[in-house]
Amino acid sequence: MSALRTTNEANTASKVIKPSGTKPPSRTNAATGKSTSSQFAALADIWLPRLVLSPTIIASLIFVYGFIALTAYLSLTESRMMPNYEFAGFSQYAALFEIDRWWVAAANLGIFGGLFILFCLITGLLMAVLLDQKIRAEGALRAIYLYPMALSFIVTGAAWKWILNPGLGLEKLMHDWGYKNFSFDWLVDSDMAIYTVVIAGVWQSSGFVMALFLAGLRGVDDSIIKAAMVDGASLPTIYRRIVIPSLRPVFFSVLLVLAHIAIKSFDLVMALTAGGPGTSSDVPAIFMYQFSFTRGQLGLGAASAMMMLATVLAVLVPLMYMETKGAAHGR
Repeated sequence: MSALRTTNEANTASKVIKPSGTKPPSRTNAATGKSTSSQFAALADIWLPRLVLSPTIIASLIFVYGFIALTAYLSLTESRMMPNYEFAGFSQYAALFEIDRWWVAAANLGIFGGLFILFCLITGLLMAVLLDQKIRAEGALRAIYLYPMALSFIVTGAAWKWILNPGLGLEKLMHDWGYKNFSFDWLVDSDMAIYTVVIAGVWQSSGFVMALFLAGLRGVDDSIIKAAMVDGASLPTIYRRIVIPSLRPVFFSVLLVLAHIAIKSFDLVMALTAGGPGTSSDVPAIFMYQFSFTRGQLGLGAASAMMMLATVLAVLVPLMYMETKGAAHGR
């Protein structure tokens, strides 16, 4: 009997005492059936990114969109040296459109923007196609093409101002070499000064465009190109019919970036021509700066800034619409 009692006590003890290494049951929520730790992890996954991004979002709302709204309101006031928050309607816009200098600046923006975008696209695409042929010293050439992008527009403008100066740069060099009839005085010619800005801008940005196009070309499937070559297609035909049409998203990005650079161009023009001779190479950014901060016409400057924003939207919205429509149709 004593042996049987000892055996029963041992069995009871083995049921009561848990083996080492087992974890206690997790606390669960009676309503959802989920453990408290898993609920906390789920809440952290939802709210932690929002908490991290919230300072950036708040700063953007205040310092970007908030100041855009403030500028828009100031353009509807009679603000001079200091802001005047009394509503005055569209009188500043009416006064802006009566200023001849504004229309000169707008025309110069059209000339500069159109030629700048066109030549950057052509030059960047040709350089990218050249480097895509796996030529020797590709790395060195890529670095040379990209080097101007490492410079600021102020440095670019100052360098090209020396190069194009008739008394210091290219014209003087050709005269020293014996070409006395050579003339290149665009920098001091009121009819040609804006084209010197185009030259400097294209030199600065073509390497960046080349890098974008080269990345797109390297993403094209080689099997498609090899199949076209087997079918007898020449290399120019392959690029014209197959490769370049497949770069539609790259073209969209390049157009967007270049249009943004052209519309807000300020430092390049100031360093190269300062808007001169006279106001012949003036652009809206210079007009806005001078009327807002040097002439005490804050409301008029705000109106010109809003016209620049409208120009950006006029370029951005159609491009985004075409890209979205093309993506929807699988192109």
